[in-house]
Amino acid sequence: MLTVKRVYEAPEPGDGTRFLVERLWPRGVKKETLRMDAWLKDVAPSNALRRWFGHEPAKWKEFRRRYSAELDAKLESLHLFWKRCDRETLPCFTALTI
Repeated sequence: MLTVKRVYEAPEPGDGTRFLVERLWPRGVKKETLRMDAWLKDVAPSNALRRWFGHEPAKWKEFRRRYSAELDAKLESLHLFWKRCDRETLPCFTALTI
C-alpha cells in the first residue's frame, strides 16, 4: 500500500519503509532528524515541471499528466520502489502542497 505524507508530519509507528520523493531538500528539516529509508530525487518532478506548476491548484490536473509522463521515462528507477509497494506500506514524503 502506498500512502503520501507531508515531510513535516511526524513519523507514526505503522509508517513502514519511508521514502522522500523531492528533488530539493525540504526547508527547515534537518537530515539527521528526518526518519527515512531512501531519498528518491530522480523520481521527483523535474525542476522545469515544478517551476511551471508554481503550486497553482488550477494546474493540478495537467501537472499530474506531465509528471506521469516523466515517471514513464524513469521506470528503472522506480523498480525497487514498486517492488516494496507490493509487500508493505510505503509513506512517500513531499513538501509539495496544493
